[in-house]
Amino acid sequence: MALPNVSKPQLERYPLYLTYLKNLDSNSYVSSSKLAKDLDLNEEQVRKDLQVVSKRKGKPRMGREVRLLIKDLEAFLGYHDHTNAIVVGVGHLGQAFLNFEGFKHFGLNVVSGFDIDDKLVGYSVNDKPIYHIDRLNDLVGKLEATIAILTTPRSSAQEMADKLVRAGIKGIWNFVPTHLNVNDDVVVENVDLASSLAVLSYKLDIKFKEVK
Repeated sequence: MALPNVSKPQLERYPLYLTYLKNLDSNSYVSSSKLAKDLDLNEEQVRKDLQVVSKRKGKPRMGREVRLLIKDLEAFLGYHDHTNAIVVGVGHLGQAFLNFEGFKHFGLNVVSGFDIDDKLVGYSVNDKPIYHIDRLNDLVGKLEATIAILTTPRSSAQEMADKLVRAGIKGIWNFVPTHLNVNDDVVVENVDLASSLAVLSYKLDIKFKEVK
């Protein structure tokens, strides 16, 4: 079956819906208008989003059953399919990812870290072993890892990306503020913390101006 054509902004809204729904009574009902109001979104936009992930019809004046809608969203996002991931660059941010247990709720299993620092290699973080980056080719397959969380310094990011691709990694979650050149069969998702902070600061500034 062909996957629906979903835009990136649309895809980014689905986890918001899921988090919101999980704070409701699972046996209750929720309408598109209620979701839109509470999440400050457009009602028609929410309705169209939900139609993509769930073919179940809502009840008149009640909406969709929360329990079933959660089930449909998790299935659409692949949260029931477990994917192994590694962390490349075990500094403060990398160690935070190794320590974070919440990824399991999203179907992501972080299994180990890789670094070049001999002070880290051979140790574990949250019972997850740290290997030297030179062992990527030997271990990626054994770890059954398809995703790499990249948190290295900018100066070494492209080199690490090249190593990851050669080792068989198919997806790179890039937290390094730099563009990565990879093969067409490798997916890169960039997370720009500076841009996100800029958006937060701008919105905060707008809010203060509205109050004044």
